[in-house]
Amino acid sequence: MLYKHLSDVTEEEMDKLLNRTGELMDVSETVSSILRDVQEKGDDGLREYTKKFDRADIQDIEVTSEEIEEAMELVDAELLRHLKIAAENIRNFHAAQLPQKTWFIEPSPGIKLGQMANPLASVGAYVPGGRASYPSTALMTIIPAKVAGVKSVVMCTPPGPDGKINPLTLVAGKVAGADHIYKVGGVQAIAAMAYGTETVLSVDKIVGPGNVFVTVAKMMVRDKAEIDFPAGPSEVLIIADDSADAGMIASDILAQAEHDPKSVSVLVTTSSELAEQTNDEIKKQAAAAVRKEIVDSSLENAAIIVTDTMDECIDISNGFAPEHLEIMVNDEDSVLERIENAGSIFVGNYAPVAAGDYASGTNHVLPTAGYPKIYSGLNIHHFLKYSTIQKITKEGLSSIGDTIISLAEKEGLQAHADSVKLRLND
Repeated sequence: MLYKHLSDVTEEEMDKLLNRTGELMDVSETVSSILRDVQEKGDDGLREYTKKFDRADIQDIEVTSEEIEEAMELVDAELLRHLKIAAENIRNFHAAQLPQKTWFIEPSPGIKLGQMANPLASVGAYVPGGRASYPSTALMTIIPAKVAGVKSVVMCTPPGPDGKINPLTLVAGKVAGADHIYKVGGVQAIAAMAYGTETVLSVDKIVGPGNVFVTVAKMMVRDKAEIDFPAGPSEVLIIADDSADAGMIASDILAQAEHDPKSVSVLVTTSSELAEQTNDEIKKQAAAAVRKEIVDSSLENAAIIVTDTMDECIDISNGFAPEHLEIMVNDEDSVLERIENAGSIFVGNYAPVAAGDYASGTNHVLPTAGYPKIYSGLNIHHFLKYSTIQKITKEGLSSIGDTIISLAEKEGLQAHADSVKLRLND
């Protein structure tokens, strides 16, 4: 783990922190091959790659109602209650994001301009498996789509070696409102949702996080299906001053570290004492971590940077553009109002990333690797499309007719100009 004062951080070390997209194209050849195979072989290609990567022999690709009922019986009633609480919070937050269906303004007499929002017809939700199961991601990807009014939402998630989906993930998909659930993951799942197979329905848009292979696959199928944004290994950056608690900071760093060996955790602070205490806490807590091997690998990507001023902390954060940003300082609002790039922001000592990951209601599907500079985290608008509307009377057209005709004729588009002249001379 990098632990230095900002003045001692080399250009190479800072470049490694700020530029985290280098590995994406390293897997493009492998991803392209799998996409092509699934497009050509359909369901047979899905079965082939599921056996190769997930060590599972699957015949029925779509989950049956009997499998869902079996999963419901396997999930503890209290756990199901908590799942429904989280689902309701997520539903309420995203419902609050819904825009007005249709609106109009009248900039001048006879001209009414407006906008109309409509949901996408179909969406594919990718829910990762692998090192852990992520029922929370099923909630985060499916519920907003349903709140937006998407009629067909399909979910893809990898099965275990027994050919079955983790029961809690399966139940989460059902609680969230998935119309179809498929036991297929990885690049092959992205291919299936983009191109369609005999079983898997093709969709208009694919959302959800994944590993580097899934991320590259999503970027490669954009000629067939739109995507949310690139979302790779999880990351957090924490801005803190001497009012913060070192134990809390260390626990949040480890919470990100346990996701993936490639996860990145950074603390930038104006307090040398807090930095030292946090460093000690990280070592202590990491020694007892349940996923110690993953945590230890991830901590190699971590950094603690001590700065002279809060301005420097904020500059580093905006340059880093973290997936998750925690602000643990005395004057929270003065820092918050100067944040330009972040996927999701957590303010205060009692706002850990885990709150947004599971139950507060905001979405945990977020851009990583600096992409918050240009992408927003998953929200209701990802599932809507907008049409502009114009209602124009003859009086309204007369008020802008000369302008239209002048500009159209200047561009050499006489038919455009004539379409206005005809109406005004009628």
